[in-house]
Amino acid sequence: MREIDLAAFTARHRDSAVVIDVREASEYVTGHVPGAELVPMGQLPARIAGLPRGVPVYVICASGNRSAAAADLLTRAAVDAWSVAGGTSAWQRAGHPVVQGTRATA
Repeated sequence: MREIDLAAFTARHRDSAVVIDVREASEYVTGHVPGAELVPMGQLPARIAGLPRGVPVYVICASGNRSAAAADLLTRAAVDAWSVAGGTSAWQRAGHPVVQGTRATA
């Protein structure tokens, strides 16, 4: 499993990184990383073809467990996927902003 620490992810996020959130919609709307696209874990296999190739895709969840499994799946499908260590919880604990509300796209 390929994992990126929060400090490195924060720098990539500032550079407009591709971020997918693999939590459920009910979790996503309570607070997600700005710009993260909702792709719930259960929908991920069906949506792999729509993910970009040739650029890193950062996968985030609540704590890093689901994102690690999702990043493994995506890596096997030739996506340059990285699990964000600590997930959205670590992002919030570090004082980074989250977006709340019904902006779920899936």
